[in-house]
Amino acid sequence: MALPIINPTATAAWNKLQLHYTQLKNVSMQEMFAQDPERASKFHIQWNDFLVDYSKNILTQETMDLLVALAKELQLENAIQQYFEGEAINQTENRAVLHTALRAPENSSVVVDGKNVMPEVFDVKNKIKNFSNDIISGKRKGYTGKAFTDVVNIGIGGSDLGPAMVVDALQFYKNHLNVHFVSNVDGDHVNEVIKKLDPETTLFVIVSKTFTTQETLSNAETIRSWFLSQEFGTAKSEDVAKHFVAVSTNIQKVTEFGIDAQNIFPMWDWVGGRFSLWSAVGLSISLAVGFDHFDALLQGAHHMDKHFRTTSFEQNIPVVLALLSIWYNNFFGAESEALIPYTQYLQKLAPYLQQGIMESNGKSVGRDGKPVNYQTGTIIWGEPGTNSQHAFFQLIHQGTKLIPTDFIGFIKPLHGNQDHHDKLMSNFFAQTEALLNGKTEAQVKAEFDKQNITGAKADFLLPFKVFAGNKPTNTILIEKLTPETLGALIALYEHKIFVQGIIWNIFSYDQWGVELGKQLANSILDEIHSGTVKEHDNSTEFLLKYFLKNK
Repeated sequence: MALPIINPTATAAWNKLQLHYTQLKNVSMQEMFAQDPERASKFHIQWNDFLVDYSKNILTQETMDLLVALAKELQLENAIQQYFEGEAINQTENRAVLHTALRAPENSSVVVDGKNVMPEVFDVKNKIKNFSNDIISGKRKGYTGKAFTDVVNIGIGGSDLGPAMVVDALQFYKNHLNVHFVSNVDGDHVNEVIKKLDPETTLFVIVSKTFTTQETLSNAETIRSWFLSQEFGTAKSEDVAKHFVAVSTNIQKVTEFGIDAQNIFPMWDWVGGRFSLWSAVGLSISLAVGFDHFDALLQGAHHMDKHFRTTSFEQNIPVVLALLSIWYNNFFGAESEALIPYTQYLQKLAPYLQQGIMESNGKSVGRDGKPVNYQTGTIIWGEPGTNSQHAFFQLIHQGTKLIPTDFIGFIKPLHGNQDHHDKLMSNFFAQTEALLNGKTEAQVKAEFDKQNITGAKADFLLPFKVFAGNKPTNTILIEKLTPETLGALIALYEHKIFVQGIIWNIFSYDQWGVELGKQLANSILDEIHSGTVKEHDNSTEFLLKYFLKNK
């Protein structure tokens, strides 16, 4: 069964939302709160360790009813079932989208092409468990008999962003292994990493489904040359098998590289790269924090999967957040969303979700193969609070752009320093309040009175210090940052991506635009090596010739 092909702008709900927007676009949230003291109790969702307050949005109950009606009219419920049941919803590549199967219980049945894939999933999970335990315990050693102290993950895109984000987020739970990430084909990146390493005690994990990705293979070959260089150690070619493992489907190319076939962790076509951290791509996560914590991450994601699959749209966190994003993107014209986690541990969450969201839903062709006549995708950006408050919050507070913002915070700190955490969380709550209420002319004048600012100076400063507020925010308040809650948080945003793609009538799980750049880069690399520039546009020819002349 194929996903429905319905232009959302042609639905009855969309047209009602358009009319509703004209009635609501100039209404202030301050007035809404003043008129309804129980507003927060009506517009929040409490689930497990999560409290999601979306009352600080420009919406009424009618707004939510219309958005839910839109989701139903676009057959979201049927699409969710297809998503979880292994239908080939990635139709341009004829693939299922089943990263959810990677975190499902062992007794589940998830069928792809007539075969239950769960036994195979758990075979790989057990291989990850045994390998991780052997490395962490020191049972498995390097070529000189020393235990491993460092792990280097070599990948790019989802093979880097996901594991790197999670390893950083779970630093509190890490063991003695130091985990590094090499992604950029920039030689300075790989050299800055390897200069800190001892080849006798470093394990390398090469992550590439096809084992042909230019950036990953270039870095892997540079690292192998460094490993075998007598300048840095005494390793021989047969020692590569003791220090290099691969996550890949291309057994031939992996073994040609020198990796033992027993040290290959398989991947599947039904797992997209940007959703692959739950698979063997997460091997570096398991090595960093231990398999039990990696498994807890998967369990947390599975709990969110069940919530998303079984909960009514009105109380469904991913659905509600996706609908709010549609509301602002397609009706208010907001082009970007900020993501502000109030924990340094999640400093890589925004870059990770930039790929997940913008690569998935950055599409301009509908599922009918025709150009869309409405906005899709959102620009995602952000940094941890409170750093972000001293960087770009001025734009969110007083700029000309409407930027809906997700605030993510935790009730309990991990290291137990309550004084620091109270200061952090006071900012967390204060910022959403300030974005809601702004500062009135009366408040500014009262401040001037206290500061004894009068006359022309007061008149001059007044307009600069007044701002309207009415800036929408979602508050996601979580009990504590654990592997389980992190897994649920990541899965929440994955499902938000899916819902947006269904409503926008686009295919979220291909990335043909990315492929074009790869193709052109390969042909240009040949020209750089040969020194002969072929036919390009005038600018590219000019730049290439300048580069070749001066390199």
